[in-house]
Amino acid sequence: MNSQGLGSYFNFSNVDWGNMISSTWETIWLTLVSMIVVAILGIALGLLLFETTNSQNPLAKLLNWIVALFVNVFRSIPFIILIVLLLPITQKLVGTIIGPRAALPSLIISAAPFYARMVELAFHELDHGVVEAAESMGATRWQIIRKVLLPESLPALVSGITVTTISLIGYTAMAGAIGAGGLGNLAYQDGFQSNNNAITLVATVIIVIIVFIFQFIGDFAVKRIDKRAN
Repeated sequence: MNSQGLGSYFNFSNVDWGNMISSTWETIWLTLVSMIVVAILGIALGLLLFETTNSQNPLAKLLNWIVALFVNVFRSIPFIILIVLLLPITQKLVGTIIGPRAALPSLIISAAPFYARMVELAFHELDHGVVEAAESMGATRWQIIRKVLLPESLPALVSGITVTTISLIGYTAMAGAIGAGGLGNLAYQDGFQSNNNAITLVATVIIVIIVFIFQFIGDFAVKRIDKRAN
């Protein structure tokens, strides 16, 4: 197989299209599952951080410190190192350290703290007059969270999960380099290690297309739900 020159990138007869399609679906599956779990965990953690900020309750202060520590630590660890660090835990949770399922714990733990900070920021940027108005009408804290905080912050939350999802797509590609499946695994093993530049190029283009699709969906959703844009 000739791997020299620019022409090798366009030798598409060397591409196993069935394998390419299968790897594409693995990447999409990994991204969607991770995105859903990260959205739930990120909102929960971000809400905890927001609700316990500046609290005078000792338990609330302790909870804020613990959650902030978790968020700051795991947000700071490079993803490729986090994968290796979590290998024993991954083995216990999913029973394997290779394949798409094995990438899920690392993807979720790396992205949830990142999104949690974005959620917390979205809540802090909310007009406090709206919250005060709800409090003056006798709304409970849970009612304020459910009917004021979350709905009013929804555009920022959707925008944040869009950015996080695009990061997740990049993480799936990195995870593929150590056997997690998907387009990253295909580009590395069948492309780079086999000197097949055409596979590397096609996998890269598909990843870029997936990013564009998620970005378009996210931008469209934000425009639909943002009252200021209507």
